[in-house]
Amino acid sequence: MPTRLTALAAALMLAGSVHAADPIKVGFVSTLSGPGAGLGVDIRDGFNLAMKQLNGKLGGLPAEVLIADDQQSPDIAKQATDKFLKKDKVDFMTGVVFSNIMLAVGPAVFQNQTFYISANAGPSQYAGEQCNPFFFNVAWQNDNLHEAVGKYVQDKGFKNVVIVTPNYPGGKDAVSGFKRYYKGQVADEIYTKLGQLDYAAELAQIRATKPDALFFFLPGGMGINFVKQFVAAGLSRDTQLFAPGFSADEDVIKAVGAPMMGMFNSSHWAQDMDNAENKRFVAEFEKEYKRLPSLYASQGYDAALMMDAAVRDVKGKVSDKKALQKALEAKRFKSVRGDFKFNHNHYPVQNYYLRVIAKDAQGRVTNKTMGSIFTNHADAYASQCKMK
Repeated sequence: MPTRLTALAAALMLAGSVHAADPIKVGFVSTLSGPGAGLGVDIRDGFNLAMKQLNGKLGGLPAEVLIADDQQSPDIAKQATDKFLKKDKVDFMTGVVFSNIMLAVGPAVFQNQTFYISANAGPSQYAGEQCNPFFFNVAWQNDNLHEAVGKYVQDKGFKNVVIVTPNYPGGKDAVSGFKRYYKGQVADEIYTKLGQLDYAAELAQIRATKPDALFFFLPGGMGINFVKQFVAAGLSRDTQLFAPGFSADEDVIKAVGAPMMGMFNSSHWAQDMDNAENKRFVAEFEKEYKRLPSLYASQGYDAALMMDAAVRDVKGKVSDKKALQKALEAKRFKSVRGDFKFNHNHYPVQNYYLRVIAKDAQGRVTNKTMGSIFTNHADAYASQCKMK
């Protein structure tokens, strides 16, 4: 018969093996319904594709991804986040699309000392004075793509520009970024409601202004409707359209089609990037989902790869927060966008490119990379971040 001591040792060993088998848990809260649903769906699908390629594991350990739809509501997002943090005790959080939602859920995540890997939202607050060791952005800072467009519009000599953007934190960052590099005349700044789909009044305002260029940032269904209505109103004949990549990506192109041809936009990623990781990602995404990936999908994919590399680095000891932070900062994964590094505020320092919407060799309307706008570009708020 086994002694009590032997039995106790066996019980402890069993408890240890059960603990070792505990999955790495990821809380994924995103906009999966309503006008912004296409963005959240793409982030989710990119993330899930990476998880499939990783055989459902992060760092070689079993992983569980818990998904909730925030319905583009900060209150619903906070409720889902609180559940994932307190009841499910997740090891990572990710998925939020919109900056107002990110600012709403961030405090609870940081107070819980859970690492948030943003696959999209990059508010200026978390890049600057409110930077936090538990927040990493694997996409960009909100201003960056707008800055790139502003520089290109400035370099091309446009003199009279109208800006259209939603009245929320991400929209305000868009205007700040564009005007940081565009120094010509801004004839009008038009702020719409977030989620607005009818732009008759705004188009009349634009027609009266007669700009030579129009810069707009309208995510998801907002951008789809705006471009359709802009072209149908005949305004594209006299006014060149410019946008950040997320207002001119595959989700918008799929819905609008040929009327978008000739439109310029900026991005840190494109589906025609010539590196092995991106070629595999694009091919596998198209095979899995029967559509071309957007930049949102590429960011969701990279977020999963980043978690995987960090968990592997700490050998699964995700409770060691200091070690996990250092592992995340080290960025030991190969991004589909090519190389980038994290600044001290945990936002990327990376290249930004000019894209134009045209037909590819297969006759599909899609983005074609034209060249670089910025090289190793950092955000404008990092100097305000006191984090070392």
